[in-house]
Amino acid sequence: MARTTRPRGEVTRGTTNPNRLRRMDRWIAATRAGALRAGDRPLAVDLGYGASPITAVELYTRLRAVSPRLEVAGIEIEPDRVAAGLAFLRAHPGHDGLSFLRGGFELPVDRPPNLVRAANVLRQYEEPAAWRAWDDLCSRLAPGGVLVEGTCDELGRRHVWVALERGAPTGRGAVRAAPRTITFAAHLPTLGTPSDLAERLPKTLIHRNVPGERVHALLAEFDRCWAVAAPQSVFGPRARWVAAVELLARSYPVLTRPPFGGRARWRLGEVTVPWSAVDPRA
Repeated sequence: MARTTRPRGEVTRGTTNPNRLRRMDRWIAATRAGALRAGDRPLAVDLGYGASPITAVELYTRLRAVSPRLEVAGIEIEPDRVAAGLAFLRAHPGHDGLSFLRGGFELPVDRPPNLVRAANVLRQYEEPAAWRAWDDLCSRLAPGGVLVEGTCDELGRRHVWVALERGAPTGRGAVRAAPRTITFAAHLPTLGTPSDLAERLPKTLIHRNVPGERVHALLAEFDRCWAVAAPQSVFGPRARWVAAVELLARSYPVLTRPPFGGRARWRLGEVTVPWSAVDPRA
């Protein structure tokens, strides 16, 4: 009798809602279209999609708009969640290229993915385990692929994510994750201050939001810029956010050119900076 290998990782809470990950998906489609179109059979993985398959279905729909040949695999440890995904496919034919599989960090797919999206997956892990998970997942990417990992609230109004690529080999048959950017995104009409996003920092940073750490300094400066930009509120929260980001760019390396930056992206309630601006290991 063949041994069954247990999926790697822990079962998440499974909380999910329609459109919860729209901000992350929109950013991926805008900034990573090249990676999503690479090769004859590009593949994206939605790792830990939760109790409902809806966010995996939404990822499939949104990314196929920029890469019609893209296949999407939703991966979950919990068998009942995989069953829910398969039931969706039976009830909604016409989703060619969308699949649901049982698994974890080992990514039980037939080829290296061009994209791994891991949203609200590492929240329950300790910081060292989150760093290891980054390394593990990045080692499984296709050349030129990207891992997008982050956390959001239940409605997707507060979201922070990191984009990572394959880094240098470690000499033990693995690679180091290479974080490239960090993005802060918010529903601006309900935002108090930019530092409200601190509670959605990825696990590798959330305990670093203390004086003396880079991420704390960035958010403190962003709050200062937000306060200075208060007069722009008469034109709406988008105008205030754009003005605050422009001020922040005077002291931090905010990405200001498309596809990662510029007023069109900032008006969506986003700002992206290089990982080096917050890197706690630098």
